[in-house]
Amino acid sequence: MQYSISAAAFVAIIIMIRLRRRTEARSRGDEAFTVFSSIVLGVLIAGTGWGHAILQLVGVVTRATH
Repeated sequence: MQYSISAAAFVAIIIMIRLRRRTEARSRGDEAFTVFSSIVLGVLIAGTGWGHAILQLVGVVTRATH
């Protein structure tokens, strides 16, 4: 049996693990890596159905606040 994991799921897991750490324990390098991995996750998700749904949801919320 062979298992596979998508790159987006892998990056999301890494981000969740990194964000569980206390803020005081983070260095600038840790924060920069977390921001970089969050951007990579956004790029990976953008072309998927989830990405389009999130984009539409953000659009609805933005129009509702104006």
